[in-house]
Amino acid sequence: MQHASTMNKRAGSSSFSITNAVVDYTTQVGVGSPATQYTLIIDTGSSNTWVGAKTAYKVTSTSVDTGHTVAVQYGSGSFSGEEYLDTVTLSSDLVITQQSIGSATESEGFDDVDGILGVGPTDLTQGTVSDVGTVPTSGTIGTKVLGVYFVPGGSSGELTFGGLDSSKTTSSVNYVSLTTTSPASTYWGIDQSIAYGGSTILSSTAGIVDTGTTLILIATDAFDKYQSATGGTLDSTTGLLMITSDQYANLKTLNFNIGGTSYGLTANGQIWPRSLNSDIGGSSNSIYLVVNDIGSNSGWSHFINGYSFLQRFYSVFDTANNRVGFATTSSTSADSN
Repeated sequence: MQHASTMNKRAGSSSFSITNAVVDYTTQVGVGSPATQYTLIIDTGSSNTWVGAKTAYKVTSTSVDTGHTVAVQYGSGSFSGEEYLDTVTLSSDLVITQQSIGSATESEGFDDVDGILGVGPTDLTQGTVSDVGTVPTSGTIGTKVLGVYFVPGGSSGELTFGGLDSSKTTSSVNYVSLTTTSPASTYWGIDQSIAYGGSTILSSTAGIVDTGTTLILIATDAFDKYQSATGGTLDSTTGLLMITSDQYANLKTLNFNIGGTSYGLTANGQIWPRSLNSDIGGSSNSIYLVVNDIGSNSGWSHFINGYSFLQRFYSVFDTANNRVGFATTSSTSADSN
């Protein structure tokens, strides 16, 4: 669904603030001229950008109906509608013309937002548009690099198109090539292993990095090992593992080995922000873990590093070099949760 587009910017990169909406991160995106503002989920796990779940798409002088239909099924929702080319304004100095946009006539699972800003690999649009010949090989943004800065505890974050914001990092960025293992290779997929304390719970395997997923999801057998090691019990209200204060005090570091570099989640990095417990139906005094079960021992992905992981590490999605990078931030070892 990504047509060739042109981008006007006054600098080599453009950064703008994004909102922590509890279970996802969103940004305000203008579509059309004059622009209608839409609240869109930032999703590296998909590549279709669309609006209309809440606020209807408004046809303006820059709108071009391609005559094609579009339909996408997500893990927790779906949408279908018509495809347009239109002007998209991400910030004052980042305006994209003739960008492919889905105008939803039907959607499910997107009650609190208007749609999705899809910044995943272009191949993810294949088969979603009625005329697949309209899907080009170029990316949505011609600068080829996206920097993502998330912050735990409900604070706002930042997107940088065209580079990264080194003022947000406390280390150099370590890059790893995208996995060649299908189907994770279709996404921002990487190979990693996971160890809890000194014990491996997930041997090196392929999975994805996804800003559109809230939790850290791991294969069922790995999750069972994690649950046993932490002593967590499943809370039926939130669907998360719940631990006591004593168990929290005894949590060991959860280490993600990616490309030979270890990225450690401290005890605080493994729990849901307690200030946001009520937002997910939890008790304000309870402690919930952000590691959960992906649902099978095998399948299309053995893990998803969702935004609960990315809140602790700056991430760089480098299309030009087919790689993903991570760096530490001031939040990596913070006790803000």
